[in-house]
Amino acid sequence: METVRLHKTVGVRVGRVQVGGGAPVVVQSMTMTDTADAAATARQCIELAEAGSEMVRVTVNLPEAAAAVPEIKQRMLDAGCTAPLIGDFHYNGHLLLTRYPACASALDKYRINPGNVGTGKRRDEQFATICKVAIDHARPVRIGVNGGSLNQELVVAKMQENTTRGLGKSSEEILNECMVISGIESTELALETGLRKDQIIISCKVSRPRDLLAIYRDLARKTDQPLHLGLTEAGMGTKGLVWSASAIGILLNEGIGDTIRVSLTPRPGGDRREEVYAACELLQALGLRSFAPSVTACPGCGRTTSSTFQELAERTQDYIRSQMPEWKKRYEGVETLTLAVMGCVVNGPGESKAANIGISLPGTGEAPNCPVFIDGEHFTTLRGTYDELAEGFRALVDNYVATRYAART
Repeated sequence: METVRLHKTVGVRVGRVQVGGGAPVVVQSMTMTDTADAAATARQCIELAEAGSEMVRVTVNLPEAAAAVPEIKQRMLDAGCTAPLIGDFHYNGHLLLTRYPACASALDKYRINPGNVGTGKRRDEQFATICKVAIDHARPVRIGVNGGSLNQELVVAKMQENTTRGLGKSSEEILNECMVISGIESTELALETGLRKDQIIISCKVSRPRDLLAIYRDLARKTDQPLHLGLTEAGMGTKGLVWSASAIGILLNEGIGDTIRVSLTPRPGGDRREEVYAACELLQALGLRSFAPSVTACPGCGRTTSSTFQELAERTQDYIRSQMPEWKKRYEGVETLTLAVMGCVVNGPGESKAANIGISLPGTGEAPNCPVFIDGEHFTTLRGTYDELAEGFRALVDNYVATRYAART
């Protein structure tokens, strides 16, 4: 699904993916493995890509990490994973990219943080070095400004200007202004070094939604480069989801943003793919993209004293996620499929009829029947144990996918 972007941007090719230039908003994510462990990192890259991440970023912080990048890329390709691989550089990127040319060649894009690439004259020189490597390898870069590592020389100068000239700006306003200045000035330096406009993506990421809104609205007025959206540290669970959606969703709805990441903190031992699912769901909720079949389920109330509908909804969602890597290869348009798993008669039949496939389970005091609707018409009624209901509904979903969506050739 393609949408008109109100903030007109230059198109940038990252591997096989286009960012900006009217292309659909792109989802990206980042691994949390030790990059030097090529096998584990490649495995997580592949998992993230299969979950819906269209670009995957790895930290390249040490010589061992840089040396492992070519193997990571090859393992991805051997597994049939063509998602662009992005290198995240801080402090020593100019050294690693020049000393490990195979790393520079294997990566599809370089991320540069202008706030920690060096200080004074060295900052510009080392920044330019990375840009020249990108030119030599015909690679794009993301100029990624972060609130937590903003150029302090710039901040001090703007704070002093505010005091000297009596501008009356708050510290928050000055920091936000510095974020945008850093992104714009770094882009100008990259262009002076020889990079083309169609090789540059910009981000100015902070941790608070209100600041992110102010920064990106200002940034969108001052540049036509593609913009990457996201909070630097969204947080865990509900907090991370709500804060990310409140900021990214508003900007996307205003036509600002060409690629996004939802930077969730996973629980210990948690699933890194959750941030990918969140980003995909956000774009799908706004009607900008379709990544996977959506499952509508009621929240439950005093009428739904049985947990069966909750268990069936979760089992259905998990099954769809497990099948999507294969379904995407086999069936054209399957990501637009809609399902409903409802818990009582109040909204159950209505919501089930509105979905491609919907099942309405009985609430308290209702007859133990589970009518199933397909494309708005009653198709069958399922009865039995939870496992029997789950298997029966899954079989109907499998049959619908196989018969209603054209096979890819």
